[in-house]
Amino acid sequence: RPVGEFLSVMASPEPPPPATPRTIASFLSSELGRRTLSGIALVVLALGTAWWGGLAFDLLWALAGALVCREWVALSPARDEPALALGGAAAVAVAAIILSVSGNLPSALTALAVGAAGLAALGRNRTSRLWALAGLLYAAVIGLVPVAARALPDVGLVVILWMFAVVWMTDIAAYFSGRTLGGPKLWPSVSPKKTWSGFFGGLAAGCLAGMTVVAVAQGYGVAQQVPLWLIGIASALASALGQLGDLAESALKRRAGVKDSGQIIPGHGGVMDRLDAFWAVALLVGMGLVVGAVVRASAL
Repeated sequence: RPVGEFLSVMASPEPPPPATPRTIASFLSSELGRRTLSGIALVVLALGTAWWGGLAFDLLWALAGALVCREWVALSPARDEPALALGGAAAVAVAAIILSVSGNLPSALTALAVGAAGLAALGRNRTSRLWALAGLLYAAVIGLVPVAARALPDVGLVVILWMFAVVWMTDIAAYFSGRTLGGPKLWPSVSPKKTWSGFFGGLAAGCLAGMTVVAVAQGYGVAQQVPLWLIGIASALASALGQLGDLAESALKRRAGVKDSGQIIPGHGGVMDRLDAFWAVALLVGMGLVVGAVVRASAL
């Protein structure tokens, strides 16, 4: 080709094809979109039922406890015994509903004991029975503690909001601080992406969030005037336990060779995947409820 034609072609190359615009529909169909929508729906459902209280809130956590028990069994050596998953889920749901309707914890625990006896009878061998019983106890924390905490006179809503705030802000801050700062891994053999920077970032955010909820409640005269430094210690402990609960569930999934505990929540996986940290905080609150009940009983 003549030099002039060659230079002309080089000077005016063909424009690249136009980029495909990202539309709302394409975002909603993506993994991030499904995860975002599911997360918003879960937050609205959790906060809405917590504010409303009563049977709506209790049924939500009865269902959550039942689903957690089912997913636990599916991750365990008893995964091929559907009767154990169904029996455990039913026992947790019935116990939570009994606690909601009657307010009688011994009756709820009796329902759990009957369920445990049923699981012991249904299990094919000692290993499957032990795993099923462990799942029943694990799921009972999810099904019963929020119901009991929300029923506390005057401060029930504050306790639930405190639990939500600590867990959610710990999770968010741990993710972003870990991605931003990086650094040494927290427990690479269990969760390769978690870092110490994420742990401490989540710890700080969870502590601050818990103190903020109680401070606002105290400002409105709802919560008792407990020293905020004591709330800070409790919030920091809950945040650390929540992150350990997350790691414990990761270890369980790694043992089972799966990425998620289930597929019921679009973009998030299973119910256990969303409530692993909340479970640890609920366990802490449950222990506090037991101690409080013992102290009140001894004062009578």
